[in-house]
Formats: sequence, C-alpha cells, structure tokens
Amino acid sequence: MVSSEAKILSFRFSGMVLFRVKHTIRPMDGPNPATNGLWNCGVRFTIRDMRPKGTGKPVIGLVGGVGSGKSTVAAELGRLGCAVIDADRIAHAMLTRDDVRQEVRRRWGSDAFDPDGQVDRDALGAIAFSDPASLARLSAILHPLIRQAGQEQLARCLARAEAPAVVIDAPLLIEAGWDTLCTHLVFVESSPVDRARRVRLERGWDKAKWQVRESSQKTLDTKAGMCDYILSNTSSVSHLLDQIHGLLEKIVHASD
Repeated sequence: MVSSEAKILSFRFSGMVLFRVKHTIRPMDGPNPATNGLWNCGVRFTIRDMRPKGTGKPVIGLVGGVGSGKSTVAAELGRLGCAVIDADRIAHAMLTRDDVRQEVRRRWGSDAFDPDGQVDRDALGAIAFSDPASLARLSAILHPLIRQAGQEQLARCLARAEAPAVVIDAPLLIEAGWDTLCTHLVFVESSPVDRARRVRLERGWDKAKWQVRESSQKTLDTKAGMCDYILSNTSSVSHLLDQIHGLLEKIVHASD
C-alpha cells in the first residue's frame, strides 16, 4: 500500500519534464473498481505537459464522471472559504438571454421551449444529446459565452483577498477548455453504481439518460490521466470531507 502523502517527483531529460508521480489523497491497495482498475496503486506515472503553477492564488478545476460528486466537493471547498465558479449556473443564465433564445428557436423550434417561452433545459438536452450534430451546434452557441462569463468571474474571484483558492465546477471542464484556466485539476472518483444512483435521486435520470450524457464526454481514464489529485468518493461523506480538507491545505501551502 502506498501512502496518501506521496509527493510529486519530476523526472527530467535535457531540462524537459518527462513525467511525474501523481498525487493521491488516499491510500490504495490493488485495482480500483471505481475507475475500471485504472488506479491500481497509490501513485501513477503520467506523461503530459505540466501546467504552470505560478505563485498566485490557486485555481482548482474539478473533474469526474457524471454524478461523481463534484458539486459536493465544490460546496465544501466553498464552505472552507474558496470562491466557487459554477459553470452550470452560468449556462442557465446564458439560456435566458434574448439572443441565445432566438438562436435556439431558429435551430430547434418550439420543441425546445416551455409554454412561457423560456428555454426548456430538459427538452433542449434531449434534442441535443440525441444527435451529435445538434450537440455540436448547441456547444458552439453556449461554450464561448459561458467561457467569457467564466473568465470575467474568475478575474473577480482572484481579486478576493480572503479566498484561499478559486474552484471551477464545470461539467465539461476539460472538453470546453476550462482546464487551461486552472493551476490544479482534481479528479473525483466514484463507482458506476453510486453515480447512477445519484443522478437517479438528484436529477431523476434513468440509467440510459445518464449513459448518453457520459458517453458525450471524454472517458474517465482520459480525464483522470490529466489530473493532479484524486479524491475518492466511494465511502462515507465524512471520509470525502476529510480528503477535501487535506487537499485544500496541500494546494494552498504549496502555493505559499
């Protein structure tokens, strides 16, 4: 078993970082069914470009499967004083803009609207996720607007002296390029059974709807391989909260 306090080790050749040991926030022993055996030990070598960490306020991006518990992690980090950017909330606001509503109506007609003339998010989601071309068109409409609003909010959050870090909670953080705004990426792992249960209880989704949404994103292996830290949401809430507290302390102290 590898200690959860594994440090980063960078291996260099001619001055270039080749790979490093990934942090984990909990010990592991053997294959982990939550990620199909991907994390079979407490540390993992990854070969990827290193994002510049700098010396300013940390920006923590949350990554994970649909229903993994990213919002729970964001809420706890917010309770600990971090400034939290909720990309889903920004997306809700974008769908109330007149220009966005007009474009949605032009492309998908009245089927995407409720009786009051507002965009019906469930109906629009059903349309978009049933057709890759529609999903691409919707992303082209919303993602630039959400990104711009997110960057403006990030600038305000970075100026908040009392916040030890900024947290970005975005369903498509990597797919939409928000990871480039982050100094640290955190993967929230959870078993498929637990994730399916959460989306059923919290969102009313059946298994088929959950799988359709998840299949439109990068694989869990890909996401996890891009992250610096792992939080295990496979046990009790108190266990997850303990990991979150340790994570924040580690990241904030590393930036001192």
